[in-house]
Amino acid sequence: MVYIPFASLLGLQAALNPFLSETKPESGLASVTVPFVNPTTGGGSLLDKDSGGLGEPLNVIISGLSSPWVLSDGGLVHFANAIGFGIECFGAHLGVPQTANLGDGHGWVNQTLELRNDYGNPDIGTCWESLVGGNHFRVFRQNGPSANTGALFLAVSEEENVTEGHTIKPNGYNLGRDSLVKSALGLKKYRGVKYQTTAQSISGMIPAGSTGINHGIAIDGVVTLLTVTIVP
Repeated sequence: MVYIPFASLLGLQAALNPFLSETKPESGLASVTVPFVNPTTGGGSLLDKDSGGLGEPLNVIISGLSSPWVLSDGGLVHFANAIGFGIECFGAHLGVPQTANLGDGHGWVNQTLELRNDYGNPDIGTCWESLVGGNHFRVFRQNGPSANTGALFLAVSEEENVTEGHTIKPNGYNLGRDSLVKSALGLKKYRGVKYQTTAQSISGMIPAGSTGINHGIAIDGVVTLLTVTIVP
């Protein structure tokens, strides 16, 4: 049995509070008028960047026209809990954060969050994902001075288990995207909040193939736009 001092648990709780906030969400749409701005129009990219210079596709976008609370850190984690994802095991992240340039004037910035399959347990299920693998996604927010949409760009992928070094599964970028979208679509409810999610597939934003893609895994180039609305 692993012993974790009570003081350490209190510190962990304090560190996670911003992501676990139960602040009452608001329904309705944000005040922005576009769902997102294509990062390439502002010198950005639809590929993030790892420490080796290769990238992973930003293959899901949560629209800036979604309910405002969903686009906050705490709201996103709550929505993620509703569709089978949670914060990393005890809030700990191993490895170097990836960066993205969303063409919003901020340049290359670190990921905001990384969320993983929770296997039915939003409290500790992501610890299991860290061992056996599964779906996960990195989050980047488009909120710079030249494209302040609030849209969330997600790099989604299915990864192998820990013995395989958490490398991405064959076709893992497409599989991860499709799995997340399937989980999110329709009406979902978590702790009293109902989310209605619609999806639109967009082709041509990312070139298909494996050029510049981490692990040399080919992608189909499709980006899925999700609009998530809190409903009564």
